[in-house]
Amino acid sequence: MKARTMQQWLDAYGVSHRNATNKAIHWVCVPIIYFTMVGFLYSIPMPDAPPFSTPHVWAKLAIGLVGIFYLTISFPIMIGMMLWSAFCYGLCVYLDVHAPWPLWAICGVLFVVAWVGQFYGHKVEGAKPSFFEDLQFLLIGPAWLMSFIYRKLGVPI
Repeated sequence: MKARTMQQWLDAYGVSHRNATNKAIHWVCVPIIYFTMVGFLYSIPMPDAPPFSTPHVWAKLAIGLVGIFYLTISFPIMIGMMLWSAFCYGLCVYLDVHAPWPLWAICGVLFVVAWVGQFYGHKVEGAKPSFFEDLQFLLIGPAWLMSFIYRKLGVPI
C-alpha cells in the first residue's frame, strides 16, 4: 500500500470538514485537544530512576514521535507542528508552576469541553469524525489547520 502524501491526507480530512460552523469549531477545539494531550503526558509522574528520571519524559517522547510522523509526510508541516508542540510544552511548564489547579485537571476539563465541541461540529456537518476511519487523522487535524496558515503565508506544504 502506497503512503499518502500530505495533500492526500488533507483532502481526505477536508471531506468531513466543509461546514463553516464545523470548521470554526475545529479552529478552537483541535488546538485545545492537542495541548491537552501534551499536558496529560507532561503530568505523568515518573520514578526517579533512569531512563525515566528525565522530567516529563512522556511528553518529550510523544512530541518527538509526532515530529517523525509529520516528517514522513511534510517537512514544512513538521516544522510548524514542532513549533506548536514547543508552545504547548512551554504552556504546560508555565501552568505547572503558576496555575492554581493541577495541570492534569485543567487538561481534563479542556479535553472534555473540546471533544463535546468537536462532536457538536460534526453533528452540524452531518459527517462522522475522520478518525473513525483512521486514527492517524487525529494527527492530521492539527496539520489541516496548519496548512491553512501556511496557505495564507504562501508557504508550500
